[in-house]
Amino acid sequence: MLSKSFLLGSASVFLALVATGTARAEEGMWTFNHLPVSTLQKTYGFAPDAAWIQHVVQSSARLAEGCSASFVSGDGLVMTNHHCANSCLAALSDKTHDYFRNGFYSHSPAEERQCPGMELDRLDNISDVSARVTDATKGTSGAAYTAALQQVESELTKDCVNGDPTHWRCDMVSLFHGGQTALYRYRRYQDVRVVMAPEQGIAFFGGDPDNFSYPRYDIDLSMLRVYDGGKPVHTPFLQFDPMGPKAGELVFTSGNPGRTQRSLPASALAFQRDIVNPAIIGYLSTREGMLWEYSRQSPGHAKEAEDALFSIQNGLKSYSGTQAALRTGDIVARRAKEDAALQSWIDADAGRRKEYGQPFHDIEQAIAVEKTLFPAHLALRMALPGLAEDAMTLVDGASEREKPDAKRHAGYHEAQLGEVETSLGAKEPVYPQLETDTLALGLTLMRQTLGADDELVRTVLGTDSPEALAARLVKGTKLADPAVRVALWKGGQKAVEASSDPMVVFARRIYPAYAQMRERMLNEVTSPLHKAEGDIARAIFARAKAEGHADDIYPDATFSPRLSWGTVKGWTENGKDIPPFTDFAGMYRHATGSDPFELPKRWLDAKSKVDPATHVDFVSTNDIVGGNSGSPVIDRNGHAVGLIFDGNLPSLAGDLYYDISNNRAVSTDTSAIIAALRDVYNEPTLVHELIDGHQATTSGATKP
Repeated sequence: MLSKSFLLGSASVFLALVATGTARAEEGMWTFNHLPVSTLQKTYGFAPDAAWIQHVVQSSARLAEGCSASFVSGDGLVMTNHHCANSCLAALSDKTHDYFRNGFYSHSPAEERQCPGMELDRLDNISDVSARVTDATKGTSGAAYTAALQQVESELTKDCVNGDPTHWRCDMVSLFHGGQTALYRYRRYQDVRVVMAPEQGIAFFGGDPDNFSYPRYDIDLSMLRVYDGGKPVHTPFLQFDPMGPKAGELVFTSGNPGRTQRSLPASALAFQRDIVNPAIIGYLSTREGMLWEYSRQSPGHAKEAEDALFSIQNGLKSYSGTQAALRTGDIVARRAKEDAALQSWIDADAGRRKEYGQPFHDIEQAIAVEKTLFPAHLALRMALPGLAEDAMTLVDGASEREKPDAKRHAGYHEAQLGEVETSLGAKEPVYPQLETDTLALGLTLMRQTLGADDELVRTVLGTDSPEALAARLVKGTKLADPAVRVALWKGGQKAVEASSDPMVVFARRIYPAYAQMRERMLNEVTSPLHKAEGDIARAIFARAKAEGHADDIYPDATFSPRLSWGTVKGWTENGKDIPPFTDFAGMYRHATGSDPFELPKRWLDAKSKVDPATHVDFVSTNDIVGGNSGSPVIDRNGHAVGLIFDGNLPSLAGDLYYDISNNRAVSTDTSAIIAALRDVYNEPTLVHELIDGHQATTSGATKP
């Protein structure tokens, strides 16, 4: 399952670093305002025109928590993955309903349930603000560079939302290592309701053993509906093709890939390989063990932990795959040669030396500082899960809002405050024992990482043990109530300082250390890296322009809208041909009756109804990474023919490089979705809406 990465904020790895890459064949995640149309025409005999591109942009969307999606009817119906709605399904479940495991079904609009805290964003436009950012930061470094960047972000986002942050979201996105900066404006929708989601047993059939593998037999689907003013929104949409794609067919992916590091300097890759990844893998492994043990204590505990356990296992497999590629491949050595070649090109001309300097040396210096900060930075983040993180948001937000907007840190500008309040107000369930155990684990790992005598550890723990502190904080806090969180947020600094809630008191106590760590990371690591990476990007552009291939360069992923393409095609593995499609016949053969290869009862009962030759999943050469979960697969007619939900094992190295010989995107076939809704779930109304493009009671043209 592709998903959002475990983000820690480490400047060189986790702050949406962007790099440059030169596209080869079907490689590349392209911004919609810079598509290599001539290359597409030359290679495939098809060039999307402006109307095609605009339609795909307006029909695509992203879920703010880290997935992609698409509108598939003119009445607000949205298609995404089941695992992208896991948190919603878990939050809506109660003592008598487990929507995560058993699925959610509605047969009328009145039965559709709002997903707590879920936000869907649809791209409105992209503006190039590179010149504005360059002028604002020119001649600055360190803290001055950070301050200048914060001020220009404040100005740009404020102008962009135009006094209406409820309906508009604006992100300043750094592309090409800072070589370009774009402002993305999105229409925000915060009333997102679940319409249908199948059982976890078919959405994640094969479980962890099949994850990131192929053949697959998953219907990894959830259907949502977006409302505005209490009514379904009317947007352009992707016509649903009930037949699915054919082998060899050209297909496109419109999604929001999370991050790639395909031209990250060698020193930064080595830092990730040697320090960052091992630490995160260790944390995820320990957290997985804790959740397994918690789940085994009772059926209720298993239900409480299922969403968190799913996410942790997925992240662990993803990070382990990337780490294996770094450890066993020659990517770091090859990147070092590329870095040296670029620096030699810079050094060969006095003008270039003056313009670009010694950026790789600057990066090495910044990473040297980051190495000293990373253990404490990671430890502090581990000590703030769940409600503790909410408490820190309240304390941090109260402090930031006391400053002029231009001096606030990213995330707390006036144009962004609505997003914070929406998150704090989400009516998501809190399980006290799981909350206590998770916090106790984070505090224990912090102490193990830094040592019992470390000043930060003494500040965080005081005289308590991790277990005692966690139990006292969770038992005494009222922050599990979203109304309490929102009241504190609206009360600002005065309310937060006056609060006697133990979780808020805890956050206030460690806030000075938290704020100091952030300042050091920004001024001593992030800013120098951003500046040096911008110099590298500009040098790459200049060299590419001189060599005549500037149009072949695409930016690394930044969880912003991108288009990739490929063909429906299998691959060869260990001398064996892997065909592109699986079918229902194979799915029933794959089922053993034991978890995780146990099909839900609905599917066993419907075996005689479904056509065994119907395609279930397929693979294609589309270039994807985490964040593409829920992306539609689109044919040249602009119709939806599939739903991305995973990649194969070789694609786990996709953050670092793309290899067309064996990197594959894995999708659920639209023919399987129609068959499932019609023959297994008895959802004729939903089938009608997908095929017709409108609800049965709705008529008229699609409204923009």
